[in-house]
Amino acid sequence: MRSRSIAVFALVLALVAPGGATAAATPKPPGGASPSRSSGPVLTDPRPCPGQAGFTCSFLTVPLDHRHPGGPETLRLQVATADNADAPKGVLMFLTGGPGQPGAPFISRIAQRMPDVMKSYRIVMVDQRGTGEFGAITCPALQAQVGSSDIEPPTPEAVAECAGVLGDRRHYYTTEQTVGDIDLLRRALGVRTMTVDGVSYGTITGASYAATYPQHVRKLVLDSVVPHRDPQRDNMLYLTSLRATGRVLREACETAPACGFDPAEELAWVVRHRPDSVLIWDMLVTYEFVDPTFRDPGSLPGGAGDAVSAIHEARNGNPARLDRLLQFLASGGDPVEQYSSGLHIATICGDGHFPWGTSETRPTVRPAALERTRRTLPARATWPFTADTAVGHGFVQECLTWPWSRHTAEPPRAKLPVPVLLLTGDRDLSTPVEWAREVLGYSPRGKLVVIKGAAHSIQNRERGTEGREAVARFLLNG
Repeated sequence: MRSRSIAVFALVLALVAPGGATAAATPKPPGGASPSRSSGPVLTDPRPCPGQAGFTCSFLTVPLDHRHPGGPETLRLQVATADNADAPKGVLMFLTGGPGQPGAPFISRIAQRMPDVMKSYRIVMVDQRGTGEFGAITCPALQAQVGSSDIEPPTPEAVAECAGVLGDRRHYYTTEQTVGDIDLLRRALGVRTMTVDGVSYGTITGASYAATYPQHVRKLVLDSVVPHRDPQRDNMLYLTSLRATGRVLREACETAPACGFDPAEELAWVVRHRPDSVLIWDMLVTYEFVDPTFRDPGSLPGGAGDAVSAIHEARNGNPARLDRLLQFLASGGDPVEQYSSGLHIATICGDGHFPWGTSETRPTVRPAALERTRRTLPARATWPFTADTAVGHGFVQECLTWPWSRHTAEPPRAKLPVPVLLLTGDRDLSTPVEWAREVLGYSPRGKLVVIKGAAHSIQNRERGTEGREAVARFLLNG
């Protein structure tokens, strides 16, 4: 999970099927008809990946519904594979995040970030269902309003438009279905086992795959970890991230030269004296992609950076810097082929547990349940933010009015019985370190590596090398 694609600032690379008449069409790939169902999964129509030498792009046909795989409807997913099919350690399946981000366009970038690993593995990436150039779910109003933000809430009208775009297909864009796609891809690659590496939402997908098919996973890397189980039923309220904000800002302020004030207390004051606490939180989660120190004025053009000082100045009567940051990092407008907000909403609403229950709870009873939660959430559950922030952000508000849809099936087991490396940055607000520790409890063969001063997506965005070196040791030894 992540907030906003900062690619528009040319500062970082963002990692993160159509429904009705206005959805992006999934064209028939060039070169021939689909393979027969009885022939088993295969990759079709191979061609060089545009602009990515050494990689081949092809298509995988998957059933729309893995619970009923013999049904008439299918999807085509773009797959990118490295050309070193004889790699000594086999396939490394790399899963991007969101949910909403494709995989194929980023395969050369990921390979370049981990050259030692790529000498021994054949990297494979897939445009997960509902994403990418050939299959992105297109919901124009939702895309314009929130883009890749998890936190900024869309209008009910934008949610309704997207539900209309998807129609009855909204049931089939969940993690459960993506796990089925990944196993078909494994079979199409002709391998019995593979190593899986997921980033952000990709950690849910990777962990869910390993929990469902442990016999097919050699090793598992979880980078910027989101729990694949939610026993406390509060992940969709994002309480862990709300609480982590105070810790992260205090750690940033303790770094020399120390601030000399408590940024968490100041943030608590600011959000209680302004009407836009959700947008302030969204800005802070977005800001980590620009500046994991949270204190560098030069991290944005014109010296607009330094989130800590922006909060401090607002607390002391000068909100100009904070207002400028909110404007600079406002959500919305991400190109749909780079991030599908339509896929995001379908997956989050189909997967999640909310104060009202799941997507199978009648929409008419949801508001009353949410209001009860707002009234009863203790202050310690959300501080330095408030209960209004917890119930007012995107996960909750977009799914509050989402139509009834089939709830995803969680993995059959919580434990991850394979060797697991968990990576996290201690400055990550999108997927806080507390979540990584939670998943470590499900990983009897797991090891947690916390990168000091790092934020989201260690393998792709860490400024140093500690995290990638830990991945190399894990993947290349044994």
